Amino acid sequence: MNMQQMPKGRDVEEDDDSFIFNDGFTAPLYGIKVHAIQLKEIVEKNTSTTERVFKDRQYQIDAAIVRTIKTRKMLSYTLLITELFEQLKFPIKPADLMRRIESLIDKNNPQIYNYLA
Repeated sequence: MNMQQMPKGRDVEEDDDSFIFNDGFTAPLYGIKVHAIQLKEIVEKNTSTTERVFKDRQYQIDAAIVRTIKTRKMLSYTLLITELFEQLKFPIKPADLMRRIESLIDKNNPQIYNYLA
């Protein structure tokens, strides 16, 4: 075996586990695979990437909301969401759109939106 884990087991505890490389090991095909660590890092990286992408897209979402309401002057929530889905070229959840709308607009009537210059 070219790599030994102390203590032995399938799971990796970041602070407690150590790995020892056996430099006396020889084989025609060799490699080191540490799947548990790679999988954990991939999940963490995907989560942080998704959050950063959403933050970057917030400006596009905000611009699309303002552009749509400014053009229409008055429209319903359903029509606004429909037009936003047509304008935005990336996948987005309706709940995320609603959060962005609420952050930009003071609402008197929650069913109708008016653009005030």
